[in-house]
Amino acid sequence: MTWLGQKPDPEPIRPTAPATAVSPQVAPIPIPGERGERKMETPQVASIGKSLHVKGELSGNEDLAIEGKVEGKIALSGYNVTIGQTGRVSAEIHAKSVVVGGLVHGNIVAGDKVEVAATGTMMGDIRAPRVVLVDGCRFKGSIDMETKSGASSSAGAAATSRAATEASGARVETPAYAAAAKG
Repeated sequence: MTWLGQKPDPEPIRPTAPATAVSPQVAPIPIPGERGERKMETPQVASIGKSLHVKGELSGNEDLAIEGKVEGKIALSGYNVTIGQTGRVSAEIHAKSVVVGGLVHGNIVAGDKVEVAATGTMMGDIRAPRVVLVDGCRFKGSIDMETKSGASSSAGAAATSRAATEASGARVETPAYAAAAKG
């Protein structure tokens, strides 16, 4: 550093270490059965291809993708069922969640969710806590989103009895409406 005409201090010479070959660090490959090892499970998805036609009852312990034709019953409670655009299903389906991208004739009971995609056609009843009907899909049937709680079951029973009364032509009044009508 120079200050008022003084010469800068010489930089000290630092010794350099001899060059050594650097080997890349490689993670050790786990040996099966070694303690502390966690196995990564790849999701198991069974597939019914476009050219396959299945008649009967399907059950199992893995997710299912359908691109072919299935007739009968599909019982995969706790697992996901996906009906692709080329899939044609004429069956009752019981699963954790169902995505309809093709054609389904039959009822669906899902523990989590049912989604009818824009390319999907569903003709039958749906019973699931969550239902998604994407714009452009086709649906004909009924939807029951009733949960297992007692409060909603009584509300569902009231709605069912009210709908039955309206269908018979009788006038339906709930207590809140009746009080407003009198006052």
